[in-house]
Amino acid sequence: MVALGVALGLLLLFALRAHVRADSIHDESSRLLNFRGADFRFASYMGDYMVLQKEPAGAVIWGFGLSEATVTVTLCREEETIMKKVTQVPAHSNKWMVVLDPMKPGGPYEVMAQLTLGKTNLTVSVQGVLFGDVWLCSGQSNMQMTVSQIFNATQELANTEAYQSVRILSVSLNQAERELEDLADVDLPWSKPTAENLGHGNFEYMSAVCWLFGRHLYDTLQYPVGLVSSSWGGTPIEAWSSERSLKACGVTKEGFIRPMTISGPSEHSVLWNAMIHPLTNMTLKGVIWYQGEANIDFNRNLYNCTFPALIEDWRQTFHLGSHRQTERRLPFGFVQLSAVLTEEESDDGFSQIRWHQTADLGYVPNPRMPNTFMAVAVDLGDRDSPFGSIHPRDKQTVAYRLHLGARAVAYGEKTLTFQGPLPEKMELWAGPGLLSLTYSQHIEVRRQDDKIFEISCCGDHQCKWLPAPMNTSSAQTLALDIRSCPGAVAALRYAWASWPCEYKQCPLYHPSSSLPAPPFVAFIADQMPGHQSKAAK
Repeated sequence: MVALGVALGLLLLFALRAHVRADSIHDESSRLLNFRGADFRFASYMGDYMVLQKEPAGAVIWGFGLSEATVTVTLCREEETIMKKVTQVPAHSNKWMVVLDPMKPGGPYEVMAQLTLGKTNLTVSVQGVLFGDVWLCSGQSNMQMTVSQIFNATQELANTEAYQSVRILSVSLNQAERELEDLADVDLPWSKPTAENLGHGNFEYMSAVCWLFGRHLYDTLQYPVGLVSSSWGGTPIEAWSSERSLKACGVTKEGFIRPMTISGPSEHSVLWNAMIHPLTNMTLKGVIWYQGEANIDFNRNLYNCTFPALIEDWRQTFHLGSHRQTERRLPFGFVQLSAVLTEEESDDGFSQIRWHQTADLGYVPNPRMPNTFMAVAVDLGDRDSPFGSIHPRDKQTVAYRLHLGARAVAYGEKTLTFQGPLPEKMELWAGPGLLSLTYSQHIEVRRQDDKIFEISCCGDHQCKWLPAPMNTSSAQTLALDIRSCPGAVAALRYAWASWPCEYKQCPLYHPSSSLPAPPFVAFIADQMPGHQSKAAK
C-alpha cells in the first residue's frame, strides 16, 4: 500500500508539473499570439513620406514592442544599409527608442524596425522618408484654417507640384485628462501636398499658415521640410499648457468657469495631454503658434506669464523627450493677433493680448522670450471675411512674415529685417507742443493718421487717453502733436485698438520689407523738455 501511495503521488506530481508547464507554454504562446502584428509598431505619427530632422541633430525613431525584446532599426537607401541601431525594450515596458546618427538633408530612405524575442521575428517599415527640417504648427482656429478658406485659394491649391518635398501631417482633435504617450489618431498621415489634402474643408486639415510657412522655407532652404499641424479652434492657452507651466503662473483649476466665448475645449492641459505630449519624442527644428483670441475674456491678464511659460515648458519637454536632440532653446515663432471688428469701440482686450504676447515688452526676442520671433498682423483685418473678421483670409502675408522671423532667429540670417520699426527714444518739446520719436530703423509713413497715436494726459488727479496727431517725419523720426493735453503727458501708445487701421494701411512700415510697426505702449518718466526716455525697448 505504501508503494502504491508513492506511485500515485509521483504520478500526481508529474501530472501537476506537466499541467503547470502546459499552462506556462500556453500563457507564453497567448502572449506572443496576442502581441503579433498588433503591438509591434512605430509611433502613430510615423509613416510613409515622413520627414525626419536632419543634421546636426539626430532623428528619434520610436514605437512599441514586447518587453525585453531586441529591436534593430535599419536605415536603407536603394537596398544599401546606411546605418543600424539596436536597442532593447525595457522590462515592464513596451516602448522602444533609438536616435539615428545625424543625416544630411535629402532622401528617399526606408526605415525598417525588426523585433526579435526567442523565435519571434517581426518587421515593420516605412518608405519614402526624407531628412530635412521639421516644424510643429499649433494654436486655435486661425492656425486651423485651410488653404480653401484663404485669398486666392484656387491658385494656391494648384501650386503644389514644385513642393513635393514639403510633407504634411495633421493631428486629430482629441483631449485627455492625463499625458498620453502616443497620439490617439491622425487626420492626415504624412503626405505629399495635394489640392485635396490642403483644401480638405473649413477648419479641417491641413493648416494654411503651416503650409505657406513651410513653402516659403523650402524656397529659401531648397531641402525637405516637414510640417506637423496640431491645432483646435476656440481654445485658450490653458488647454495647450501642461499643469507644470500653469502652476508656474499661479493658474489653478479652483473656480474654473468656462467662458461663453470659448467654443473648443478649455479645461486645463487637455490638449497638451492629447495633441502635444505624444509628439515630444520627435526631433524638431522649431514651432510656430497662432493663438490668443480665446483668452480675450479668459485669464487675459495672466497671458504675459502663461505664454512665455508655455514656450519654456514645450522647449524643455521636447528637448528631454528627444534625448536632447531638439534644441533646448527651440526656435518659437508666433502670430501677433490681427485686427477684429468689435461692438464696443473702447474695448482694448485684443490690444492687451497683443502686448502680453510679447511679455509686455513689445518686441521679440526679448529677455523673457529668447529665441522667439513674431509676425505682426494688426494691419491684416478682413472686414468681409465669410468666417468673421476674427478669421482674416490673408494667410499668405502672415506666413511670409513668420518665415522672415524664422530665417533670422532659427537660421541665423543676422542682417535680415524681420520686424517693423519700434521707437528707441522719445523727446518732449513743451514749447512747440511736440513729442518726437526716434526709431531704430528707417520708417515709411504711408499715410497721416490723427488717431492711431494716443497720449495719456494727466491732470486733476486723473488721466485719459487723447489722440496725438502725426505732425512731421524724416527717415527715422516722427513728431506728434500733443497740444490737446493741457496737463502732463504720462504715456504714449500706438495702434492700441481692436481695429487700428484698414488692410495694409497702418501709417508706419519699414521701407524695404513692408513690415508694419508693432503696437506699443511706453511710459514717460520725466516731463522736462528734451528729456530722452526709452520707448518700447
